[in-house]
Amino acid sequence: MNYSMHLLLTLATTPTATPAPPAGTPTGRALRDVVADALQGLLQRVEAFQQQPISPAAAQQFEQQVQDELRELGRQVLQWTYNHREPADVQALAKHVRFEAGLYTRLNRKTPQHAWTLFGPIRLWRVGYRPTDKTSEPMLFPLALGLGLVQGASPALAGRAAQLLSEGGMTQQRVRACLRRDYGVGWGVKKLRQVAQALAPALAAQRHAVQVERLLALLQQAADSRGPHKPVLSVGRDGITLGVRRKGGSIFEVATTGTVSVLDRRGRRLDTIYLAYTPEPGQGQMSRALTRLLRAVLERWSGPLPRLCYVTDAGDNETTYYEKVLRRWRHPRTGAPLEWIRVVDYYHASERLWVMAEQLFGKGRQATAWVRKMQKWLKKPGGVNRVLHSAAAFRAQYALRGKRRTAFQKAYRYVRDRMPYMRYAEYQRQGIPLGSGVTEAGCKTVYTQRLKLSGMRWHKAGAQLILNLRVLQLSGVWDAAYARVLASFEEAKVWGQQAAAENAVEIAA
Repeated sequence: MNYSMHLLLTLATTPTATPAPPAGTPTGRALRDVVADALQGLLQRVEAFQQQPISPAAAQQFEQQVQDELRELGRQVLQWTYNHREPADVQALAKHVRFEAGLYTRLNRKTPQHAWTLFGPIRLWRVGYRPTDKTSEPMLFPLALGLGLVQGASPALAGRAAQLLSEGGMTQQRVRACLRRDYGVGWGVKKLRQVAQALAPALAAQRHAVQVERLLALLQQAADSRGPHKPVLSVGRDGITLGVRRKGGSIFEVATTGTVSVLDRRGRRLDTIYLAYTPEPGQGQMSRALTRLLRAVLERWSGPLPRLCYVTDAGDNETTYYEKVLRRWRHPRTGAPLEWIRVVDYYHASERLWVMAEQLFGKGRQATAWVRKMQKWLKKPGGVNRVLHSAAAFRAQYALRGKRRTAFQKAYRYVRDRMPYMRYAEYQRQGIPLGSGVTEAGCKTVYTQRLKLSGMRWHKAGAQLILNLRVLQLSGVWDAAYARVLASFEEAKVWGQQAAAENAVEIAA
């Protein structure tokens, strides 16, 4: 018999001093009796399995039955425990409580509430307090506040539901099915949304702080690593189209993803922090959030400054952020100029090589051979010049005209105008990433796997709610953020009778 089963059997068979049950509630039994009844059902399942021929089907059924019995045991224990957190005698509670500067007066009875937990629904009997000045403020239930119920859900279940909503492929229907299957909770769409809408803003408010802490920990890990390079703080951002609902139909607009990665002294990426925002002109929210995050990290980091690099394609918003923010930035603590190494994504540069090759040679073996050779040259010192000279020589040889010349010139100018940001050989020597693959993969991970499933269209508020949850999950800071949210819950302090008497003058006033 394992330790857990031994503990439960001991609890079920040993007489214990049990608080008096709440008056008029259906939970007026000793905990040992509640546990004993649940264990009896479990033992009956064991006995039945022992008496039948063994088979894979029987083993599967037995495990499912044991899981159900253990869930019921947990549900009964939670229900009993929570219902005994308040005294059974309502008169033993303070007549008045204070919450958020308001005064509340106790009712003289307990009322029930359905609550949901990781073990299924329970019935919670609690004492309510009405606003003393009889305003329209809602009733106050200190027990529910103390337990941290979110729209009637326990913190453990509410957090799990919100986390499920943030996971890839988890539509509302799939989340509801998972809650029903794993926790015996039969929520509708409305209840699921209520819980998410209650938690998401609180979690979003903690995102900045926990992401800063995570990046500082990663920088310390990188600083402690061994290798030939300095640690690298790599920043990226990119856009992705998202279906947005509007009156009269839907349109596709560009949403944005931001990434901050830390690479160790061997050039290995340790982890990545994500930001994501729904479409808006100029992507101002992303710029502000990314700047705030980087500023806080650099301000608090006390070790040697890592290499700072900005790796993106050459889109308008990406370029503007470098030119107007990063390039002009000074260290937030020392005021010294910061050197941000701008890297134009190697793979976007390679795409321009393919464009030029197809205009010069057409699709085929010759074009492929030229591109493969130019890709190698790009990674050599002075390689961009050699690529441009080769392309210009073939352009003169084939005397391109019309659309082919226009397409060639556009791709050629892309490479020529961004030569200072294509020093790929130098970047490799310094352990700096050549491509924005992390950011582009982030777009797919953040958006495509969750917000771009078949037929999905979003209102911006709903999409941002999911994004606020999803970036916490993908950044590996969900637990830290949720712990801070739970710590911030305000609890109604229920005064004892002596404290209430001491405040009688204030109450009367």
